Amino acid sequence: MHGGCATVTHAVQHALTGIIIQGTGNVRIIRHFMRGSALALVLTLSAVTAPAQTEPVKVERIQNGNIITENIPAIDAALGERLSAYLSARSAGMLDWTPDGKGILISTRFGETAQLHLVNGPMMARQQLTFAAEPITSAAFSPAKGSTDLVYVWDKGGSENFQFFHLDVATGKTSLVTDGKSRNQGLVWNHKGDKFAFSSTRRDGKNTDVYVGGLKDAATVAPLVAQTGSWSAVAFSQDDQKLLVGQYIAITKSYLSVVDVGTGQLTRIKPEKDTIALTGVGFTPDAKGVFLTSDEEGEFKRLGLHDLASGKTNWITANDPWDVEEAVLSHDGKRLAYVLNEGGWSTVRVIDTKTLKPVKLPTLPKGVIGGIAFSPDGSKLALSLTTPTAPADVHVVDLGKGNVEQWTKSEVGGLNTENFADATLVQFPTFDQRQIPAFLFKPKNAKGKLPVIMLIHGGPEGQSRPNFSATVQFWANELGAAVLLPNIRGSDGYGKTYLGLDNGFKREDSIKDIGALIDWVATQPDLDKDRIVVAGGSYGGYATLAAMTHYNDKLAGGASTVGISNFITFLEATAEYRRDLRRPEYGDERDPAMRAFLQKISPLTNVSKISKPMLIIQGYNDPRVPVGEAEQMVAAIRKNGGEVGYVLAMDEGHGFRKKSNQFVAQMAQAQFFRKVFGQTQ
Repeated sequence: MHGGCATVTHAVQHALTGIIIQGTGNVRIIRHFMRGSALALVLTLSAVTAPAQTEPVKVERIQNGNIITENIPAIDAALGERLSAYLSARSAGMLDWTPDGKGILISTRFGETAQLHLVNGPMMARQQLTFAAEPITSAAFSPAKGSTDLVYVWDKGGSENFQFFHLDVATGKTSLVTDGKSRNQGLVWNHKGDKFAFSSTRRDGKNTDVYVGGLKDAATVAPLVAQTGSWSAVAFSQDDQKLLVGQYIAITKSYLSVVDVGTGQLTRIKPEKDTIALTGVGFTPDAKGVFLTSDEEGEFKRLGLHDLASGKTNWITANDPWDVEEAVLSHDGKRLAYVLNEGGWSTVRVIDTKTLKPVKLPTLPKGVIGGIAFSPDGSKLALSLTTPTAPADVHVVDLGKGNVEQWTKSEVGGLNTENFADATLVQFPTFDQRQIPAFLFKPKNAKGKLPVIMLIHGGPEGQSRPNFSATVQFWANELGAAVLLPNIRGSDGYGKTYLGLDNGFKREDSIKDIGALIDWVATQPDLDKDRIVVAGGSYGGYATLAAMTHYNDKLAGGASTVGISNFITFLEATAEYRRDLRRPEYGDERDPAMRAFLQKISPLTNVSKISKPMLIIQGYNDPRVPVGEAEQMVAAIRKNGGEVGYVLAMDEGHGFRKKSNQFVAQMAQAQFFRKVFGQTQ
């Protein structure tokens, strides 16, 4: 994942308090919170005065714990109380089965952060296993029979320097497995359950190598694959002698190889194809074939069975005009489950890997599916499923009986889900006659013209899906807004041509799509063209800032979260292991022509065009879009005499994950929207 948006899930029902630090005459900020070369402009500015004012602008920097705010109003208690109900909603993310196949491991939230829980049967109580200060959303049991070993992934303060920890579920004892310094991800247990493969930046901090080790030597073992680029483990063969590994270059360019675990010999699959997105699923039981996905046969990622000896691929989903977005093999390799992304909605299928014939499945609710996992004996398939009006919960399909049973039921803060806004797929025309898809959420029984919030996803190769969002529901039901989630060009899920329409010098074509959406809103009788705001996180944050420089006169305001303000400073300061992964998408800033172009289109360069109110939200520890991107944009808007609010969390990274921090950011957004919409309390 190369981008992301903050999610808000908590409420604090009293106003923030803190020490106010302000200057007299000039803006005087005691703390700059600078990181790297990205901070081209800082908040120590002199004579920051709006053109029409005789008194200098005064900025109050208020610190309350790990949250710092500037120009953010005191929290409205009544609005905060309503928000609290929505953001108390939680979900259940399927992670793994217990080794005996009797229970499931999920990630869910009871307190401040998401933690690991066991569920030992349908609708049974959730037994909390971890109690960390930071969220834990990834973990896997050793598949060894009778094992109580669990390895989970954890990072501190949103730094994304992920570490592995071993939890003995029988004793509750926890210990660090990795080195505590490098970035470690993608844990894959072998079939015996005594070792696991993973990727790490341990060697040089830039390249991501593949390692195979156990609980005692993972921190010191030599790499199995140590080459330039970003490599990851996919799956072991049944005898654990071979390992399938992937190399990621860009979302439209990735490779797949087989590694001999004993010798380290690496053999690339489909070496003759250099410009395809090739990803692995796993080996056939006899290790003579590999299940994989590739876009080489057309626009979409198809599922295929590749014969290693002949080099030929039998395409299983040749007749499906959609991407296969997720696939998993049973432990014995005899069954394979995969998920199709059908215009944002999910369809799950299961096949017999020997005959390639489908296994009959019961009907599931229409929604978005993730976290699919077979039980150890392959007889059941668990999956997380969310709909526009219900949070993600785990459903278990019994493949023998052909029925489905819901194992978890997540609360939604005591709210009546019948009042939630549902998702409607709409399309709008853009400048080159393409039809751009978007999901529209409107409050039920709405009257009159509705204000509009356009929420732009991150990535930029992400995709807005019709899943549950407590934030979207709050905006629709309590602010009375129509919420539009467009999948502007460059979004995943609509074919590789669409995916590449915003690359390099075509970057601003995606911003033109936002302009087309603004024009489309003006044609809708129930939407108010004079009350439109744009918001988004990560790349969506950039798109928000860029839209404000292009369509300032048509927008009421913009709210950017961890957004790129200058492509040059971003690419030079983003974490080193990410830099080469971002250049294929945004362009290489080391090329003079591309550098000049990126500088020209950056929101920071065009900040003088913004006169409407802005809100900027940032995590201090963000390794993807460093804090300097937010700080320099805030400073520039103020220097231009503009109005901007700022929320900075010192213990967060690329998006807010702690409930109390999430609430502050979401309240700032809600009150900002209400203000620019002209709504009273």
